[in-house]
Amino acid sequence: MDVQPLSPELAEPLEAFFLRVPESDHNSFAEDVLQPGIVQTWLQDSRNRRAVAVEAGAVNGYVAVLPLVGWSSHVGSLRVVVDPAARGKGVGRALSRYGLMAALELGLTKIVVEVVVDAVPAIGMFEALGFEPEALLRDHVRDKSGELHDLVVLAHLVEGTWSAMATVGLEDALS
Repeated sequence: MDVQPLSPELAEPLEAFFLRVPESDHNSFAEDVLQPGIVQTWLQDSRNRRAVAVEAGAVNGYVAVLPLVGWSSHVGSLRVVVDPAARGKGVGRALSRYGLMAALELGLTKIVVEVVVDAVPAIGMFEALGFEPEALLRDHVRDKSGELHDLVVLAHLVEGTWSAMATVGLEDALS
């Protein structure tokens, strides 16, 4: 599995991925991914960072780092979606790490991710990557059947990570 920045040659495999992802996961995307031409608009957008996990020519995961605006311009929203057939195999972790590095490149100092409380494995993965629960929004998500779900907002403070890396000498190794 290889994580690659979104490029024109990956547009078609990404669109096929969107069709495979269960409808219940579509809330994890910031946009309507089934809208014709949406991937083409992303290719023209230099403000956001998007990448895909590719294995054997097929996309099996997607990550986006979407910087917020105005007084929250130091914050980015992380969106990660993995094909159900590839879950539990490290794809989400690899995409999330890519997203964290992309956030650093964008100069963001805080990354947030929203996860439905029922997604216990995803919450555990984000916590293992240094995200901490910051808010619980009760009955915040309504699924297609009309059932309400709680949403947890996890945050990662990037500066703390860089401070820890500098303390142990890893900052220079990554530069």
